[in-house]
Amino acid sequence: MTRTVSTAIVGAGFGGIAAAVNLRRQGQDDITILERGDSIGGVWRANTYPGLACDVPSHLYSLSFAPNPRWSQRFSQRAEIQAYLQDVARRFDLERHVRFNSDVTRAEWDATTARWRLETGDGEQVEAEVLITACGQLTRPSIPDIPGLGEFQGEVFHSAHWPADDMLDGRRVAVIGTGASAIQFVPAIAPHVAHMTIFQRTPGWVVPKSDKPYSDRTRRLYERAPWLQKAVRQAMWTMMEATVPVFTRRPRWAATAGTIPFRVLSEMQRRSQLRGDERLLEATKPDYPIGCKRLLLTSEWYPTLRRDNVELVSDRPVEITADAVIGPDGTRHEVDTIVFGTGFTATEFLAPMEVRGREGLELTDAWKDGAEAYFGITVPGFPNMFLLYGPNTNHGTGSALNLIETQAGYASDAVRMIGSGSAQSLEVRPEVHDAFQYELGERLADSVWTSCSSWYVTKSGRITNNWPGSQAEYQRRAARVNPADYLTEAPLPEPAAA
Repeated sequence: MTRTVSTAIVGAGFGGIAAAVNLRRQGQDDITILERGDSIGGVWRANTYPGLACDVPSHLYSLSFAPNPRWSQRFSQRAEIQAYLQDVARRFDLERHVRFNSDVTRAEWDATTARWRLETGDGEQVEAEVLITACGQLTRPSIPDIPGLGEFQGEVFHSAHWPADDMLDGRRVAVIGTGASAIQFVPAIAPHVAHMTIFQRTPGWVVPKSDKPYSDRTRRLYERAPWLQKAVRQAMWTMMEATVPVFTRRPRWAATAGTIPFRVLSEMQRRSQLRGDERLLEATKPDYPIGCKRLLLTSEWYPTLRRDNVELVSDRPVEITADAVIGPDGTRHEVDTIVFGTGFTATEFLAPMEVRGREGLELTDAWKDGAEAYFGITVPGFPNMFLLYGPNTNHGTGSALNLIETQAGYASDAVRMIGSGSAQSLEVRPEVHDAFQYELGERLADSVWTSCSSWYVTKSGRITNNWPGSQAEYQRRAARVNPADYLTEAPLPEPAAA
């Protein structure tokens, strides 16, 4: 018989919801989900910038156990994705487990009670036998240190903190950064601003986004024939799995052949949409291998760069004054608003939450050379702690949700073992963890991600975010907990009968 195991989940995004559903399915009900925001949605709650949409097809960017036949379009927008996740929480009766506005600032393992003690920003205390972190990789905005930034007298914000319903009408705007966020919000606000100066450090590989609305007929068909929607999802997954060699460079012939369609699509779009503008053609040409940085899906980026009120500067700014941004050539660009589209500190993972494991070991100390975990899920010295979307579980292609679901299943399998009396605690063996890290290092050294700097890579050059193989491989290897991989402690004795 399985006993109830108290579990704390940090985050109510896709990972937290998937973990809670897995636990509920195996009969666990002592679940506390601690969410820093005021509603369910994770990154789709926190980010609200204009034009925000997913760059993975909707039928693939959804939980396998909760298909949505009513997606309105191929690539869904933010509000629809958040509404979907909130609906999943309602369908599986998870809302009663969530504590909103609960920002976990500290988590510490107590070996005497074999429990995690969590503390929130407002002083609330929570204890649980198992800690599951579902904080995501794209949560802490990254803002570059530009001389004079503190002197600017206008409005400054990161795209992750967009003012509500603000299209920046009539403003003179500087956009710093041209990554996955900027290629969405720049086309959305460009028609509304008086003038926009875009500072581009590195041009990206941009491929057309073949978006389209789903008709009512198509949605009704998916509702009546769930097997058809499942087949469409499987076909999308298979197509994206076929591109894995582009990123892993194994086998070499497949990697070379795999880049051709992307290059052709990217170059055709760039040359056709920028035809006649030699300066822009030169400024937007990538100089690194395709796949090294995140591919950018949009059909609106290049036309936006050609607008009369938009100027592209081919480098980062060197200084900011009270009312202007100084370009690399010394040109003074007068602006009243600065928007950073510079991404996130993705390699820092659980920061700024303080996490202490066995004997007070700080996670920042364990990760001083870069974040690492066994299958991205468990860390030596941190018993009964399971990370979702942790180190080396991002993927160059496809939907990260497939890997997150696997991790949620792995964590719930560990809870099952604890609940069945097999162990009081589980802690990955250091030698197992280290052998896995050696394997990752060897495989990642051959990958395309070593060819440039990106948010996948730490300042020291270590790739801490991406998985070096196919999703199928990860799902197979991390499907269940192997007890031999873990140090276990015997369950606490049952209290004596009165």
